[in-house]
Amino acid sequence: MKTRVSVQERLKDLRVERGLKLEELAEQTGISKSALGSYENDDYKEINHGSLLKLADFYQVSVDYLLGLTDNREYLDTPLAELHLTDEAVALLKSGRVNNRLLCEIISHEKFAELLADAEIYVDGMAAMRFHDINSSLAAVRAMILEAHPEAAADRYLKILEAGQIAEEDFFCHVTHKTWDAMLHDIRKAHENDSESAPASTPADELIKEVQRAMQSPGDKVQQFTELFCKAFQLKYKRLSEEERTTLKKLFRKSPLIKHSGMNFRRRGWK
Repeated sequence: MKTRVSVQERLKDLRVERGLKLEELAEQTGISKSALGSYENDDYKEINHGSLLKLADFYQVSVDYLLGLTDNREYLDTPLAELHLTDEAVALLKSGRVNNRLLCEIISHEKFAELLADAEIYVDGMAAMRFHDINSSLAAVRAMILEAHPEAAADRYLKILEAGQIAEEDFFCHVTHKTWDAMLHDIRKAHENDSESAPASTPADELIKEVQRAMQSPGDKVQQFTELFCKAFQLKYKRLSEEERTTLKKLFRKSPLIKHSGMNFRRRGWK
């Protein structure tokens, strides 16, 4: 996940957020469709001053927000005193050592308040006495039964009483872990199509799928497989020499995938 959004991403996000097509945005702003498209394109060209002001006014955001210089639409120049940030927190946020954009998404997630509330309860020890009372009661009942019936140590119901004694740390670690997992899953899902996110499959996965399709399709499978291999490794099959094609053939014959495919390597014409 990027630490800072680009101008192109910001402009596209704002347009998509409004549910507008480029044609509609052009009609409402008076800026040509081609210019608007170029502003969102990866081959970004500089936005002229007039268009910049028009777009900022149309989206009701600051020019700095439009240019990706800030992520704040509403809370501009908020005093640090209102945020109750310590010097250490400010220094960390300014250091560039953490991804502030990701941190903001975590904080603004709907479950963050729930996560923080559970963390606060644990840190302040608010539930410690409640856990202590419950565990003490269960332990006392179990001790009374064992005193009267020592042979019942492995009894199912006594085991239930023992299992009912929950450590405060175990409880809160379990609860906060579930909330934290859900938050990270949602944020990851929201960014799965980002250009910097890892793809769901690797080039090797795609190559295997292509090979499997070639094996199942009609025609000269050996030829298909060879050309597919060359394509995957950005080799020009037609430019390979006779010796290079022969070498590839020898290598492929060692593959279990090829051996069990039913291909006839002795057939003439495979070059």
